[in-house]
Amino acid sequence: MRAGKGCPLISMQPENREITSRDNPTYRYIRTLHDRKTAMSEGLVFIEGVRLCEDALISGMRPRYIVSSSERKALASLWCERFDVCQSASYYQFAEPLFAKLGSTKNPQGIALVIEAPDYATSIPSRGRDLYLILESVADPGNLGTIIRTADAFDFTAVILSGDSTDPYGEKAMRASMGSCFHIPIVSIPDISEVCMLLEQNGVQLIASDLRGDSLNSATIQLPCAVVIGNEARGITDTCANLCHYRVKIPMPGKAESLNASSAASVLAYEMMIRRDRTIHE
Repeated sequence: MRAGKGCPLISMQPENREITSRDNPTYRYIRTLHDRKTAMSEGLVFIEGVRLCEDALISGMRPRYIVSSSERKALASLWCERFDVCQSASYYQFAEPLFAKLGSTKNPQGIALVIEAPDYATSIPSRGRDLYLILESVADPGNLGTIIRTADAFDFTAVILSGDSTDPYGEKAMRASMGSCFHIPIVSIPDISEVCMLLEQNGVQLIASDLRGDSLNSATIQLPCAVVIGNEARGITDTCANLCHYRVKIPMPGKAESLNASSAASVLAYEMMIRRDRTIHE
């Protein structure tokens, strides 16, 4: 069942009648989209919260539904005036108790979108002096979202998901990315060997984050370059390690034996950015 067919646009429905019954078919349908498997089968993504929703709209994501509580009616109207991508969306206003049960946040902000699922990049983009983060079977959505946010902050060319890495458009991953999942190209290539082959063919240096590697301080890094972050528990696979040009580890003079995946990615990404920027000014 798909809701919203034939529903009026917000601009054509100034009274915005409030839905108060939990048995309303539209409410029941949109609530099912909170479940990621259901949303994926429909080609949709459920987003809630002011900042994340606005990031999606600013990035050109096209909403199928705009949903608000009665208190957020004015914000929903403003978005429809501000963003052209909202013009084909259907708008629904739910009573506060209904909206509170729509999503997963403990303190809902009264606004949500159901957007058409972003497409993964069909090829690995290049723009010169490229930096990539490759995630091999990163399982924790919080780590994944944080790593995407890091790549966006340091102006990486793309994030490449490989192995059985988790879904970047699950709610926890999106919240951790703070909207960066809508800013930076995300490529999905399950076979890590294919990823390495494609990058090597384009002259990209492959660097594996590996506790068995040499110190990052002594690594000879060249651009373009890609850094591989492995699974939280297992690290990178031997297949991947053997395909990389270097294995590097982050110097840690303290007592901790390792960093988690997102922390390691942040350190390595910052170092890659510094080395890239240094070559620009040489």
